[in-house]
Amino acid sequence: MKAMILEGPAPIEARPLHLVDTDVPRPGRGEVVIKVGACGVCRSNLHMIEGDWARNGVPAKLPIIPGHEIVGRVSALGEGVQGTSLGDRVGIQPLWSTCEKCEYCLTGREELCPYKGVTGETVDGGYAEYVLAKERHIYPVPESISDAEAAPLFCPGITAFSAVAKARLAPGRTLAVFGYGGVGHMVQQIAQLAGAEVTVVARSASHLALAMKLGAARTIDVSTTAADEVLRKGGGVDAAILFAPSSALLKQAIRGTKAGGVIVVGAFAEVGELPFVEEKTVVGSLLGSREQMRELLHLAGAGKIRAVVESFPLDQAGDALQRLKREEFEARAVVVP
Repeated sequence: MKAMILEGPAPIEARPLHLVDTDVPRPGRGEVVIKVGACGVCRSNLHMIEGDWARNGVPAKLPIIPGHEIVGRVSALGEGVQGTSLGDRVGIQPLWSTCEKCEYCLTGREELCPYKGVTGETVDGGYAEYVLAKERHIYPVPESISDAEAAPLFCPGITAFSAVAKARLAPGRTLAVFGYGGVGHMVQQIAQLAGAEVTVVARSASHLALAMKLGAARTIDVSTTAADEVLRKGGGVDAAILFAPSSALLKQAIRGTKAGGVIVVGAFAEVGELPFVEEKTVVGSLLGSREQMRELLHLAGAGKIRAVVESFPLDQAGDALQRLKREEFEARAVVVP
């Protein structure tokens, strides 16, 4: 098969990804092989490829095939596979495997499993024509969604779904989304489904335009305006969700949230001084559970959520990552083998 291999971390401009011929993986017990239809291009891929997370042991092996939001069809079954058939259309998210025995797995918080495997970071991912998966960590994908539109549901989609759940939204509540793009445009749609009024805080003209197109109540151009000042003039929002790795924006999100509100953080940033007398809650958010993944796919299959995507052939994955680094995408990029 063809695959984009990372042999060693380097700046994406140095083109560290190489298209190679390699063996199609063989499924072990409880595993399946998936012929990849599309794989999303995530900023996490960029961080790993450029070596930003090497000090944390990511990637766990080299060479490695990146890519962790994948949709395709089952092409081979391993021993013991019982609920999956050849040709089934399925998806894989970053949570490639879990122990299914620890306190987190047993309480529906599998993303916190200390023994988890991560697609494209500890095992080979989806920048390839075929990928290996655990049967217990694949999900049926509705036929009503194209491969390219379905793939982002498996990272920005589930990440957004979990973050919105933590924000405790309801009809009539208000939310500010800090940091827009692949995850942010999914947060907006899911929050609006919950009945919330959404303000999008971003600096890119294309992001601000997309937010309005998707139904935002208003937008704030943070390159020219202090978002917290605008939000506080309106009494503050009930919740804020941040996916921009910016301590300055996180502080604006905290100041712009009303007393008793919730700030959900999905990127590395420093909280700074927290006004405890206002009883605000700051909570981190990472991916989501398998049950949440199924709920999200149901919503997408019903046409209630859609991913805005731009597609690239497999051998142009590096070009897509360079454009991602330059923040040139309206929302999400995918590679299509």
